[in-house]
Amino acid sequence: MRTTLTRLSTLLLTPLLLTGCVNDSASYVIDTSDHAIIVMVTQDTFWSKQAGLRVIASRLPECQRQFDFGKVDMDDLNIELFSTGEESFLLRAGDEMWQIETQGCTQLPEPSADVQAQPIGIFHFDDKKHLVFERAEGAAGTQ
Repeated sequence: MRTTLTRLSTLLLTPLLLTGCVNDSASYVIDTSDHAIIVMVTQDTFWSKQAGLRVIASRLPECQRQFDFGKVDMDDLNIELFSTGEESFLLRAGDEMWQIETQGCTQLPEPSADVQAQPIGIFHFDDKKHLVFERAEGAAGTQ
């Protein structure tokens, strides 16, 4: 009887443990739907203050590659996107920075302090907790 109650409790409480977890993505479309940067944020447990960050660089049919950038803080998560040259991009979340390019879909070395970067926009959670891309004022291009 006790085993049955334990199993029933576990079955009923498991969905509650998953409530509030994040598994979402948003895209910045560069010039066509085949050329984009996709940011994915995954929070494994609702109590975790960190989430996994993965980015896909896509320029089909030439290339598409996923990069795992590790964990980022969930508190006020903002992932800024900058252009650092033709088909070269910088992503920044807090103190962390990553540089990728979409010519061959590769990760570039961490940029130097004097890199010329033009803001494109920011990936963030809206008030409904959905990851969205918001273009910076005056940024050119497609969304």
